[in-house]
Amino acid sequence: MENFVVSARKYRPSDFKSVVGQQHITTTLKNAIKNDHLAQAFLFCGPRGVGKTTCARILAKTINCENITGDFEACNTCDSCLSFNANSSFNVHELDAASNNSVEDIRNLVDQVRYAPQKGKYKIYIIDEVHMLSNQAFNAFLKTLEEPPKYAIFILATTEKHKIIPTILSRCQIFDFNRIQISDITDHLKFIAEKETITYEEEALRLIATKADGALRDALSIFDLIVTFSDGNKITYQETINNLHILDYDYYFRVTDALLDESIAESLLIFDEILKKGFDGHNFLVGLSEHFRELMVSKDPATIPLLQVSESAQQRYRDQSQRTSLSFLLSALNMSNQSDLSYKSSKNQRLHVELLLMKLAKLPRAVSLAALVQEDAKKKA
Repeated sequence: MENFVVSARKYRPSDFKSVVGQQHITTTLKNAIKNDHLAQAFLFCGPRGVGKTTCARILAKTINCENITGDFEACNTCDSCLSFNANSSFNVHELDAASNNSVEDIRNLVDQVRYAPQKGKYKIYIIDEVHMLSNQAFNAFLKTLEEPPKYAIFILATTEKHKIIPTILSRCQIFDFNRIQISDITDHLKFIAEKETITYEEEALRLIATKADGALRDALSIFDLIVTFSDGNKITYQETINNLHILDYDYYFRVTDALLDESIAESLLIFDEILKKGFDGHNFLVGLSEHFRELMVSKDPATIPLLQVSESAQQRYRDQSQRTSLSFLLSALNMSNQSDLSYKSSKNQRLHVELLLMKLAKLPRAVSLAALVQEDAKKKA
């Protein structure tokens, strides 16, 4: 039986063009290779799972490639590329600073730097989680980082740039990696699903991308989980929300319809249904505030791109936003936000949310009365 390889490893980018959502980084690195302006120390910063170590490995492979392509990518056919792909390259050294953070570990690395590569142009040292090094280890590393041999290149990667001492920062060329956009993650998940002949619902992939919070590695882990959970090679929206225990946005549309109809009973019954499914009241409150925000941005065509949802969901938001006034949405957002802030201190948290729903159900009438009073005052004036 063939061993299963997780998607994050199986589809790990092997060249700059396949890196997802970090074009500003890959373009700069390719231009540095093209113009022979390579720094001797790089610092890759950013959240987890966005491609820091991946880009470090691609850079290491490309600068030692014997036949760099016309668009400055590694050829993947020369001896250097083949040995790198087989994890047997003598010119690329990786150090995990989380478990090798002592002065002795850094001194051993500094000793290695003294020896020039027997084959190839550069020796590359990738130090992951570099913020975990002790102060003594940082200090032992300083001189080598400032004046390394011409053949040595250091690539440091960290999720916590603020923990790195300024003397190290000043010696590095710093690259800040962004959180990956939901649309980019969704497109990558589609690509993998098609490669693996997995049928999918686009809304499910978008939900996975949203849940990953900008980290592609997290998205791929969730993707593998849902595929394993589902019956057969398919990913459905319903199975995804069940597995990730996410409250379906359909509930928020139903609650908002009930509030606009001024039906306290209906809104309370929907909230009871949500609680019976095991969802927390605070979770519902946060989701309701987000729903009102989505309705507000749907009212103006200029802000619709701020909606990170599928076309069908966008249409639902547009339709419901036509029924709601801007005054209602602003007041509802303010009230739900205040309720969110005071939720933890409430002794009866269910009643706390129910009281908000009761107030919101009477809000359309209050908004209408305020509009009538304002109009009447204008006439008298």
